[in-house]
Amino acid sequence: MTPKGRQGGGRASRAQERGVIVLAGEDRNDCEILAALIRAHRPDLGAAAKLVRINDPVRLRKKSGPKLAAAVETLAGKARAKARLERAELLGFVIHEDLDGYTDAQYDRIRKRLADEFARQCQEFRTAIALAAWESEGWLLLFPGAFPHVRPRWKVPAHLIDRDTGRVKDAKEELKRGLGLPVFRESDGPTVAREALKHKLIPAPRGSNHSYADFVGDLSGWT
Repeated sequence: MTPKGRQGGGRASRAQERGVIVLAGEDRNDCEILAALIRAHRPDLGAAAKLVRINDPVRLRKKSGPKLAAAVETLAGKARAKARLERAELLGFVIHEDLDGYTDAQYDRIRKRLADEFARQCQEFRTAIALAAWESEGWLLLFPGAFPHVRPRWKVPAHLIDRDTGRVKDAKEELKRGLGLPVFRESDGPTVAREALKHKLIPAPRGSNHSYADFVGDLSGWT
């Protein structure tokens, strides 16, 4: 996240403490994908913390000013309440929303606006923003080898491999058309992510995606 000085604060042993990482996303599928990515990129936190979800759907990318501040206040309050319910320290808060757009200058502006507001309101815990371009399925395209582990007949088309997946419009539809039978469903996304984790594909993505790299950078800044 932009204010990495805040993310790097706290006691050196925090990653070893028991606590929770709260996930907020557009739906359960997205949060399950995030959970696999967190466990892959931060196994220290994945082992030390319980990953829990709040049900409120995230709708932030079109908001600004007081409306954004109010929405972030609500989400952050729910994250704190979830940690209290779990009787655990809130080690981090991960927020997902599909960008429904490319990783361009507008993406950078939206992400900075969200990052600045979360930094202002969430100074006592770490945050990470998953503003997925075009959508979460665009991130899954970085791990084409995971798809056959879900369905043996699935094969990601060559034109979607080893490229900037942040420039792929409607990646979900591309997967539905290109993978073969059975047709890819949104609910298959978490299984793809878990297979990518299981087979150690996540640390070495094929291709690139600026929004994914930004999210991983947020997680890397958690100490």
